[in-house]
Amino acid sequence: MKTKEVNFSLRHFFIFIIMLSGFSIGQAKTLYAYDEHSGQAIEPVMTAPQSEGAKIVSKFEYEPIEFTPPRPERVVLDNGMVIYLLEDHELPLFKITAKFRTGAVYEPEEKAGLANLVGSVMRRGGTKTRTPEQMNEELEFIAASVETGISRESGSASLSTMKKDIDKGLDVFADVLMNPAFPEDMIRKEKDEILENIRRENDTPSKIIFREFRKILYKADHPYSRKIIGYKETVESITRDDMIAFHKKYFCPNNVIMGISGDFDTQEILEKLKVVFADWKKREIHFSEVPAVEKKFKRSINYIYKDVNQASVVFGHLGINRLNKDYFPIKIMNFILGGGSFTSRIPSKVRSDEGLAYSAYSGFHTPRDLGFFFASCQTKSESTVKAINFALDEVRKIREEHVGDDELELAKDTYINQFIFKFTSSASIVGQMVGIEYEGLPLDYLDTYVDNIKAITKEDIARVAKEYLRPDDIKLLVIGDVEQFDKPLTGFGEVNTIELENKKE
Repeated sequence: MKTKEVNFSLRHFFIFIIMLSGFSIGQAKTLYAYDEHSGQAIEPVMTAPQSEGAKIVSKFEYEPIEFTPPRPERVVLDNGMVIYLLEDHELPLFKITAKFRTGAVYEPEEKAGLANLVGSVMRRGGTKTRTPEQMNEELEFIAASVETGISRESGSASLSTMKKDIDKGLDVFADVLMNPAFPEDMIRKEKDEILENIRRENDTPSKIIFREFRKILYKADHPYSRKIIGYKETVESITRDDMIAFHKKYFCPNNVIMGISGDFDTQEILEKLKVVFADWKKREIHFSEVPAVEKKFKRSINYIYKDVNQASVVFGHLGINRLNKDYFPIKIMNFILGGGSFTSRIPSKVRSDEGLAYSAYSGFHTPRDLGFFFASCQTKSESTVKAINFALDEVRKIREEHVGDDELELAKDTYINQFIFKFTSSASIVGQMVGIEYEGLPLDYLDTYVDNIKAITKEDIARVAKEYLRPDDIKLLVIGDVEQFDKPLTGFGEVNTIELENKKE
């Protein structure tokens, strides 16, 4: 089949792909909305055509399109700052996204919540020369935004402004990164909001389940087992001096990767950056040691009582890190198992065939060290054990039998068609490159992405399923009222009952 080269703007290309795609983007959902504390990227997932119109469009035949996304320019400044730049003159907008090598993994256990507090008050607390009110007024006047945050394994900052206000936007952005004030009154306000969140986090099973699942998977002294927002005692113990020291340690130019997109001239912006960050000096960073995750597999059955008429279920075990050599076949395998919305095996069986849950899915969380595989659902109490067994059966089945040709093709086609949605704007393109370099992936990752997906075979799926899925070594956690369950959880093994922390006084 001939290849047709297409040369027009990203916007037009994006529209074109939507028209030709045999899949319904309307069925997209957020795959990784499961763990609010993980910082995991959200990826859109498409399903097979659902509507009559989508089914008709899916039968269209067309020549494959060769798509080469714009390539951002990579520059390293003398102060060590890595910058990706991509000019886009369609609209008079200017955006920066930045990632810092920091995170809650580097904070002391007794100061859990420190990184999160720093990331929030950096922006909310103003700078040494701008009060929070002054900064807000300046940004509101030019309809701009500056945001900061720190998650488990990274820190982030962003700027969005109009082209005509680039100078003002850059000035505020640089001031926030270099000179946060960390005023005591804003620290107290932020602490009070965090403590209120902690006080209420046991109100619903959805806020409990992955918090407790992490504690079951990882050793208590590992930062992966801790909450990013911290605990009542640790948050109260954090001082302004702790925050200043944490910021000083990790926020320096040789520890940031920036992506700049929009309506600008590259050389002019580089000169402006040198001016606004002139006082930001390169320095050596001594990262706090993060212990390696201990790779052990041992079955455990865990239960938390909650006076509700539904059961929240999650089971799984340690998985892979983001740089695992089998990342692509594992992603495709998981799509077939439970990551591909209604067409995947677990949701198809538990939700569609048996009607036991509105939502059932599986996933691989892939941080810097070993993450985890999981399957999860909510079901009525009377079908708890039945739903768990159906999901477990699917995990066993994908290890024992080759997947079907149609399943594999659907999964691969979905990922390949989905690939174009990584390039919907210049900001998304530079954001991809920032993330790729930050995670230590090859800089040609996007160039080889489609070929890596195309190369996956049924044998690859069978191999990674056997190697990375361990249904006999799962850690199971169920939240609900055991008296209402269809069968005792002891059928899976000895049950460990967990008492919730932070019970209301």
